[in-house]
Amino acid sequence: MAAQGKRSLITVVDIGSWKISALIAGVNDAGELEVLGTGQRESRGVRRGFIADMERTEMAIRETVEQAERVAGSNIEDVWVGFSGGNQVSDVVSAEIALAGYRVEQADIEALLELGRDNIDPRGKVVLHAQPACYTINGNEGVRKPEGMHADRLGVDIHVVMADGAPLANMEACVRGAYLHVNAIIAAPVATGMACLSEEERDLGVALVEMGAGVTNVSVYAGGVLLGMYSIPMGASDITDDIASAFGIRRSQAERVKCFYGSAMQNPRDFREMIEIVPNVAEGERSDGGKITRAALVSVICARLDQILSRVNEALTELGFGAPAGRQVVLTGGGAEMKGIADYAQGALGRTVRIGRPRGLVALPEAHGGPAFATLVGLALYGHVKPLDIGGPGSAGGSKGPGGAKGGLWQRLMHAMKTNY
Repeated sequence: MAAQGKRSLITVVDIGSWKISALIAGVNDAGELEVLGTGQRESRGVRRGFIADMERTEMAIRETVEQAERVAGSNIEDVWVGFSGGNQVSDVVSAEIALAGYRVEQADIEALLELGRDNIDPRGKVVLHAQPACYTINGNEGVRKPEGMHADRLGVDIHVVMADGAPLANMEACVRGAYLHVNAIIAAPVATGMACLSEEERDLGVALVEMGAGVTNVSVYAGGVLLGMYSIPMGASDITDDIASAFGIRRSQAERVKCFYGSAMQNPRDFREMIEIVPNVAEGERSDGGKITRAALVSVICARLDQILSRVNEALTELGFGAPAGRQVVLTGGGAEMKGIADYAQGALGRTVRIGRPRGLVALPEAHGGPAFATLVGLALYGHVKPLDIGGPGSAGGSKGPGGAKGGLWQRLMHAMKTNY
C-alpha cells in the first residue's frame, strides 16, 4: 500500500449482494489518486441490491471501513456510497433559453440548468443524479463549455438517474448507523462506467453489462452520454445456487467449485476431468463424498448464463442499442471473472465483448484489479473528480437525503459550477 501522510482523503464503500468493500485513497504530489487502504467483508444483509437486514449490514460496513482504516493508518468520517438496487431508471431531459445573439455568461448557464432541473419529472422516484451531458448552441450539439460563445439559443441535455426512495433511505441509514457521514450516494452504473470505459468508447457507443452477485445492470452510452439503463434481478449468485442445488452441496462449497473449476466454455477434456465434492447431508448421516465431471458443472453454469444473457439481449433491444453503434459490449462485475465468459457472451449477444477492468488509480492492489472491483474504483474516481451534478441525494456537493431542500440543491449547484467552470 502507498505511504501515509496524504492531505486529501477519499473513502468509498460499495455495498453489494455478495461483498461489502471499502477503499481509502489520497491525492499524491503528482495529483494522482493513490490507494492507501482497502477492506472487504461478506455481505449478509443485502439481497438483490436491497437492504434485507439493517443490523448485519451496519456491522459489515463498520468492519469493512475499520479494516481499510487500519491499512491506511487514518481515521475517516465521511464516505461515498455505491448503489445498485432501487429499480434505477434513466432519462434525458432537455432545456433551452433564448439569448438573442448575446455572449453566453455564467449567469445564463446557471439559469439554463435551473430550468432543466425544473423540467425533471421524477415520476414518484428520487432523483439520484442529474448531470449536464452536453450543451447546444443554436441547435448544434456537442458543445462542452458554452461560456464566452455567442448564441441565439442555448440548450442543454441533462442525464437523469432516478431510483426508489425507500431503498436509498435504508442504505443511507445503514451507513450512518456505522457512524459515517454520507457524502453522496452514487448509482453503480455511473461509477463503473468511469472506471472501465474510455472517452472514445462512450462517444462511439458501448453497452456496459455489470454482472454482480444479485443484480445485472445494463447501461448504454453513445455520444459521450449515458442514454439509458436497465436492471435484471439475476446474477452470479444464482449460478452458485444452481450448482448447490444440482449437486446437493452447500453454498460455500458451490462458490468454491465455481471459482476453481467453473467455466463458461465446454471442453472435450471436461468429460474426463472429475471434481470431488462433499454432499450436504443431514445431521447424523454419513457421507463418503462424491465426484462430478467438470462437464456437468459447466452445463449447469451455461444453463443459467443463457437465461441472464437472454435478458441482457432483451434489455439492449429495449434500450435501442442496435447497429451501427451497438457493436461493443464491456462485461464487468464479479460474474465477469469466470473463465471463458467473454467468448461465451460474444456468441450469445452477437457483439464484440471485452472484460472491463478498473483503471485510473495508483497502487491499486492486484487483488482489487479485477472486474469485481470496478464499481469500487469508479466510486473513488467519482469522489475525486466530483462531476457537475444538480440532482438530489447523489449530487456531488453532498447528500441531503431523499427529497433534499431546494436551497441546498442550489448551493451545491453554485459550488459545482465554480469548480467545473
